[in-house]
Amino acid sequence: MAEQGNSGIHHAILENRNHLLLTGVTEIDSFDERAVVVYTQLGELTILGKNLHMNRMSVESGEVSVEGEIWALRYGDRDRQAPVHLLGRLFR
Repeated sequence: MAEQGNSGIHHAILENRNHLLLTGVTEIDSFDERAVVVYTQLGELTILGKNLHMNRMSVESGEVSVEGEIWALRYGDRDRQAPVHLLGRLFR
């Protein structure tokens, strides 16, 4: 899967549902063994699964590698580029 927008390119390559390579990652919001939340050049992405862990992160290239039992990739709002802070939540 590859998408190209005005801000850049984002790729998500899933191999055998246990290895995910992402490009175009701008920020890692949170991660644990059941969910990884990242922000890409095209918005928020949540990876859901079991025994998830990040093997590789590169701020310079925007690449992230996630391994584990991957159940779902869920994209959020395309315009949401960074976490919403408390004031932002109050005024939604």
